[in-house]
Amino acid sequence: MSPPGQPAPPGRVIRVLTGCTAVGKTEWAMRWAEANAAEIISCDSLLFYRGMDIGTAKPTRDELSRVRHHLVDIRGVSEPMNVALYCSMALRAAEDIVSRGRAVLVVGGSGFYLRSYFAPVADALEVPASVRESVAALMRAGGLAAVAGELGRLNPGGATGIDMANPRRVCAALERCLASGRTLAELAAGFARAPSAFAGWDVRLARIDLPADKLEARIAARADAMLRAGLVDEVRRLADSGLRSNPSAARAIGYRETLEALDGGLGTASLAAAIARDTRALVKKQRTWFRTQLPAHPVIDASDPAGAARLFPDSGVAP
Repeated sequence: MSPPGQPAPPGRVIRVLTGCTAVGKTEWAMRWAEANAAEIISCDSLLFYRGMDIGTAKPTRDELSRVRHHLVDIRGVSEPMNVALYCSMALRAAEDIVSRGRAVLVVGGSGFYLRSYFAPVADALEVPASVRESVAALMRAGGLAAVAGELGRLNPGGATGIDMANPRRVCAALERCLASGRTLAELAAGFARAPSAFAGWDVRLARIDLPADKLEARIAARADAMLRAGLVDEVRRLADSGLRSNPSAARAIGYRETLEALDGGLGTASLAAAIARDTRALVKKQRTWFRTQLPAHPVIDASDPAGAARLFPDSGVAP
C-alpha cells in the first residue's frame, strides 16, 4: 500500500476481492471486471498449475476469454511456487494492466499470497547451501536438542515465535541466524520495517461472504459437481505428471482426498463427503485469517444483489 500520508500516483490502484472457498468470487469478479474494463490477477495458489482445473473450480475457457486473467496456468503441477516469485509476477502484471488503461482486480483468498498486498511476507535473505548443510549435519549428529541449543546460544533473549518442537522450523530459524549474523529479534524487527511489495499502490480490499447454511449448501453441491465433472480422472492424470512431488498441490482439498481414494485409503462413495467436510474446515480457517491478518475491510453478503454496489463504490460502476 502507499506509505501513510503519501497517496498513490493516479491510476496505480489495485482492488482486491477475497472471500472463502465456494462463496462465489469468480461470478462476482467476472461481473465487476466486465463492468469496469478490468483484468484479473489471480491470488489463488492452485490456479497457478496447469491441469488443476476441476478441483480448483478454475475459471472456464469462456470466462478466461471474456476477461483477461493473469497468473493462471503458469506452472506445471510439479513446479514449485512461492510468495516472493508471486509478488514479482503480480507486480509486473499490474504495471502492464494499468499501462494499457485497464483496471486491476485481484481475486482469491490464499493466505500469504493475499497478505502480500498489504504487508511484507518474505524478505530477501538468502541462506547459502553451505549453511543449510552445516545445520543438517548438526541435526544428524545431535538431533533437535543440538539444533535448538545452538539456536538458543545465538538468541540469548529467546527464540520467540518459534515452535521449538518442530524440527523444520527450528532448523530454518538457525539457518537464518547463521546466514545473517543477526538474532531472530533483530531479523523480525527489520522485517517489520520493510515495505510491502505493493508499496506505492493504492490497494483497496473487499470481501464477500454467505450465511452458513447457504455456504454449506454450495460446498456440498460443488463437491458433487467436481466428481461428476471427472475429478478422479483429473487427479489420476496429474499424479502421472508429478502431482505428488509438489506438497502444496497434492495436499490441496479435493486433490488429497482423491489421491487417498486412488491409493485405496478412502472409498470413492465417501469422496464427496470427505471433500465437503475438509472444505468446511478450510472455510473456518479462512474466516479467522481474514479477520486477524488483513486490514479492516467491508464484508458483503454475496446473496444480496444490492450488495454489489458496495463492493468498490469508488469505481463508479457496480457489477
